[in-house]
Amino acid sequence: MKIRQLPESPAMVVMRNELHLRTFSTTIQCISKLKQCNKSLLSDLLDRRWALASPESKINKISLSEMQGQHARVPYLTFSFSNNTRPSLGDHMMEKRKEDLSFYVVRDDLLHPLINGNKARKLDGLLPLVKDHSLTDVVTCGGCQSAHAAAVERGLRSHLLLRGEQPEIPTGYNLISSMYGNVTYVERSLYGKREEMLMRHADLVAGDSGLVMRLSDTLETSFSDWKSEEAILPQNDCGSGITQAEAETCPRRVIIINEGAADAIGLFGVIRLVKYLSQKHLFGKDRPIKLVVDAGTGTTAVGLGLGALCLGLPWEVTAVMLADTLEGYKKQEERLISDFKRLYGFDSFDNELNGDGGIVNWVERVHPRKFGNVLKGEVEVCQQIAQQTGVLVDPVYTLAAWEHAALLCQREAKGDAEVVMLHTGGTLGMFGLAQRYKSYFKSLQQ
Repeated sequence: MKIRQLPESPAMVVMRNELHLRTFSTTIQCISKLKQCNKSLLSDLLDRRWALASPESKINKISLSEMQGQHARVPYLTFSFSNNTRPSLGDHMMEKRKEDLSFYVVRDDLLHPLINGNKARKLDGLLPLVKDHSLTDVVTCGGCQSAHAAAVERGLRSHLLLRGEQPEIPTGYNLISSMYGNVTYVERSLYGKREEMLMRHADLVAGDSGLVMRLSDTLETSFSDWKSEEAILPQNDCGSGITQAEAETCPRRVIIINEGAADAIGLFGVIRLVKYLSQKHLFGKDRPIKLVVDAGTGTTAVGLGLGALCLGLPWEVTAVMLADTLEGYKKQEERLISDFKRLYGFDSFDNELNGDGGIVNWVERVHPRKFGNVLKGEVEVCQQIAQQTGVLVDPVYTLAAWEHAALLCQREAKGDAEVVMLHTGGTLGMFGLAQRYKSYFKSLQQ
């Protein structure tokens, strides 16, 4: 089957993205200015309870080779791939061969069979905090196939507001959400006013005698306070974590979590991952790394950038923009960094965090489109990658990061930097895409 050529060559996109890199590189030079006290403060902040037992993630090495002539199945991704599931890391990586065309994949898609990827990372530090504040219910929102909405359903009553219409047959993350949580479908016009929508629904859940809190309210408590035993109220017979007197006057304590857990506390699980990856036997602290990730809300990318900056790592974080404009992502970056500095005492970073270049290099995907759309030929690309490497990527999110990593490792083939892609998971969303793009998936049978 012949796949039509998609618009705009990868080379043109890379050239445009290079303009962003020139500004971004000036910020990377500021990393060496960080003081030891900042690293010590970060170490204290990471000394907490986590939702994940370990920050560990498997790492694969993906090797590329050019596909010749007309045998290339997909014109805009003219590589074949092979997968080394046990690559030599640590000091052995210093012996990089100049002719070696490859990049590494951090397999966060394998964190959990259902709750994997960046959602698990952002909830890693968030969920224990929610439980420590004796909260009983969570109200959050997302798309019909939201991995975030499905991920919050762990030991709490979850109330999920999903954008759009209820599908005829639930599948993927939508099915998981329906099985574990209380799902309400919201018209798109109403969903556009997220804050108002979330607050209204939280008030309904809390009832006349309940209490509604935003995640930002809990973060106003100092780290030392909510880390201590005093922050964890005793359990009552109902197991809700509140006293009997509170249960009588305030039976429900409801917290609102933003779409995609796009809050400062969501950064900590990602920073924990960066610290894990920077160990000597993995990528280390001295080797230049170009870290690529797909960006929905952009929170994961900012967390990666902050982790690298706080730990003084010579790492560049590149985020492939999927759901917003460059201006929108930069505003999100500024907001998260501002909250991070204010809440956790990192004001000593001064302009190193909020310089004009930022801490994340935001780039367009190889073939830009309206968020959520799949272009013809991309399902076949995902199939090709899965068959050759055993790594499953989806055409909305992770394929964008994979394509950028493949193009970037070409540029770095003669350089010292290693290209690393963070696989953000979300593969159950493929089931929902198969419902929307039936003809694209039906062609896989031919």
